[in-house]
Amino acid sequence: MPEFKYEINEKVALLSEKGDYTCEANVITYGTGKPKLDIRKWNRAEDKMQKGITLNKDEALTLFEALKEFDFNQLG
Repeated sequence: MPEFKYEINEKVALLSEKGDYTCEANVITYGTGKPKLDIRKWNRAEDKMQKGITLNKDEALTLFEALKEFDFNQLG
């Protein structure tokens, strides 16, 4: 099995932190691909990725525009 490679190009935001776990938004390049916006949880004690989502430029821009109109008051 080939080695899984990634590089964190830029740390955008630390969204939350609980113990050894963080939720972060970063710009990450996977393998030889293009940089993507990556939002996921990390186990920083072991430097391991947890579940998350990865967005290309168009997806990130679409989400950005949608969040401008989103009513955050409906969140608990």
